[in-house]
Amino acid sequence: MTPHLPDGHVQPAGLVDDPLVIALRRAGCVFADDEAELLRRHASDADELDDLSSRRIAGEPLEHLLGHVQFGDLRLSVGPGVFVPRQRTLLLAGEAVKAASRHPEPVVLEAFCGVAPIASAVAAVVGGARIHAADIAADALVHARRNLPDHAQIHHGIGFDAVPASLRGRVDVIAAVPPYVPEHAFDLLAPEARDHEPRRALTGGVDGLDHVDALIVDAQTWLSGTGILFIEMNVVQFDAVAVRDGYLRSFDIDAVPGDDGQTVVARFRRRAEIHP
Repeated sequence: MTPHLPDGHVQPAGLVDDPLVIALRRAGCVFADDEAELLRRHASDADELDDLSSRRIAGEPLEHLLGHVQFGDLRLSVGPGVFVPRQRTLLLAGEAVKAASRHPEPVVLEAFCGVAPIASAVAAVVGGARIHAADIAADALVHARRNLPDHAQIHHGIGFDAVPASLRGRVDVIAAVPPYVPEHAFDLLAPEARDHEPRRALTGGVDGLDHVDALIVDAQTWLSGTGILFIEMNVVQFDAVAVRDGYLRSFDIDAVPGDDGQTVVARFRRRAEIHP
């Protein structure tokens, strides 16, 4: 997982022979100069800098150490042990914002929200949006609460388990990055993710689609008549999902490809009911 550094130029930490830069570079940090500068800015004294530097060199994500991640125009709170929003998810956030903007007071739910990057993006742009975010990880929801406005409602539970029943059939936008890494691919993940983020936030069964499938099935109950479900997944997974008869009968399905060639945002729109 490559850390996302702030926009704009960050002055190099020092001379070419800066020992911290050298140590970070040896540890595999591609942006060692910038990371060294960020760690120095964040540390309150030499002892804290030594601690942060040692943890970064050992592989702890830079975002966990700094306590935030830059997500588009937003600086989101994160912390040790929680899933760090990826930059590729900006595509999903943008689609959710566009869809929510078509409604005067949209009801928006981010399922599997983690620290709630998508809900935060919608809340920052779409006035009048009624924001909900749900996740099973209580530690991630602590950060979600910091990232979301006070009026947003946070629900502790997996999928739709903790979402108020009053929202059934009323949600205009559901957006999610459910865990979608196949179990067999877990060991192939970058050590920063594999060793420092919760496995349950990463893997989704044999083919990675356990949570994706459940979300698609359950969304049929929760979406409004014009509601849209957005799910981030791998392009190969989309190819499998898009041909499943049960989904095709309920949804018009298409995908927005990501720039990385691997990720897509799958869009599920309710099919209009056809009466004989």
